[in-house]
Amino acid sequence: MTPRQLGVLLLLSALWGGSFIFMRIAAPELGPILLIELRVLVAGLLLLAYGFATRSLPPLGSHWRHYLVIGAINSALPFLLIATASLYLPASVTATLNATTPLFGALVAAAFLGESLTLRKVLGILLGISGVAALVGLGPLPWTSNTFVAAGASLLAAVSYGAAAVYTKVKMKAGNPQALSTYSQLFAAALLMPLTPFALPGAAPGGLAIGSTIGLAVLCTAFAYLLYFYLIVNAGPTRATLVTFLSPAFGMLWAAVLLKEPLGLAHVLGFGLILGSVGLVSGRPAAPAAKPEAAAET
Repeated sequence: MTPRQLGVLLLLSALWGGSFIFMRIAAPELGPILLIELRVLVAGLLLLAYGFATRSLPPLGSHWRHYLVIGAINSALPFLLIATASLYLPASVTATLNATTPLFGALVAAAFLGESLTLRKVLGILLGISGVAALVGLGPLPWTSNTFVAAGASLLAAVSYGAAAVYTKVKMKAGNPQALSTYSQLFAAALLMPLTPFALPGAAPGGLAIGSTIGLAVLCTAFAYLLYFYLIVNAGPTRATLVTFLSPAFGMLWAAVLLKEPLGLAHVLGFGLILGSVGLVSGRPAAPAAKPEAAAET
C-alpha cells in the first residue's frame, strides 16, 4: 500500500468513525427517521450526480431488485437502528458494537450458505459475546431498559449488515461497487420516505444538528464511498477492508475528544475482545458489511 493509499484508508476510517458522532448529535433533535432519510437521500443524489458527471455509473438494469434489498438491509434498517440507539448510548459504545458485524456475517453464512462453523469461528463468536458483555456490563452505562434496548438495536444493526454482506456476496458478486452504493442509497431513501411525514421534529433543529446531518450525508456517506471506490480500484478489496478495524477505534477517539465521553477500561477491553473475535472468525481483515462489495458502513 502506497503512502497515498494509506492516507486515504485513514481518512476513510476517520470519516466512518465520525458518523457515530454526527448521529449522536443530530438524532435527538431531528429524530432517527428524518435524520437517516436525509442521510441516504442526499448521499444518493450526490453519488448519482457524480456518476452522471463522470459517465461512470452503469444503468439500473435488471439488478434493481438486488439494489432494493441491499438498500433495505444494508442502509435503511441498520442506519435507522444505530440512529435510534444513539438516543440512549454514547457514540463510543455504538461504534464498538458495530464492530461485531463480521461475527454476525459468519453466523448468517453458516445458516444460509452452509459454511461450516469451525472451532476457531465458534471461539471467535464466544469471544465477541464476551466483548459485548464487557462493554455493556462493565462500563459506566446505567442499567436501564433503554440501555439494553439500545444495545440490542445496535447489535441488530450489525446482524442486518452481516446479512447484507452475505446477500451481496451471493447476488452481486460481480456487481459494480459504484452502482451498488448509489442505487442502494436511493432505494433506501425511497423506503424511508413514506415514514418521514410522521416523524418530523416538533421544533426546528439547531445549527449543530443541521451541520452534523450535512456532515453525515456528504462526508460520511457520499464522499466516503468515493474514497472506498478509490481503494478498491487502486489497493484492492482486501486491503480496503482494513477499514473495519480502524473505524470503530476512530469512533471511540472522536467520542472522547469531541463529545468528552469517558474512555475507560470497559471500552478498551470490550473493543479488544471484539477485535480479537473478528480475527478468529475471519482469519483476515473482515469486509465492512455496509459498503460496496459487502463492506459495512455506519
